[in-house]
Amino acid sequence: MRCPFCSYVDTQVKDSRPTEDNAVIRRRRSCTQCGARFTTFERVQLRDLTVIKRDGKRVVFDRDKLTRSIMTAFRKRSMDPERIERMITGVVRRLESLGENEIDSVSIGEMVMGALSEVDQVAYVRFASVYRNFTEAKDFEEFIIDLKKDYNN
Repeated sequence: MRCPFCSYVDTQVKDSRPTEDNAVIRRRRSCTQCGARFTTFERVQLRDLTVIKRDGKRVVFDRDKLTRSIMTAFRKRSMDPERIERMITGVVRRLESLGENEIDSVSIGEMVMGALSEVDQVAYVRFASVYRNFTEAKDFEEFIIDLKKDYNN
């Protein structure tokens, strides 16, 4: 593992432990060159996924990009980070269990929307505003009206 501070390639693992849900190993590391300490996370990857974008372009699935977009939706919301991480892990596991190596971005977006709707309504609306490309206040209003209809049924 390369040191993120000095880029030296020899680091030592000082401590390893599983996370709460046992899906990730958290490793505390130390650089033998500069002495800096940092943490890495190791998780199982069942298959390499390729995302087919709306324009037809193919890109490698990036869990970090998914995490960033979901964390943006949760910005300034009081939500347990472990719960968010479990939700993200759940979405990734569902994507991997589809049995396909290529997944269209629309399917990923809908899966994330479904997960967010069960966890936090505000984060759900925030994510939807970007994912569905809201351009004016009317778009929010229509989405909220539909959300209320679904919630009351």
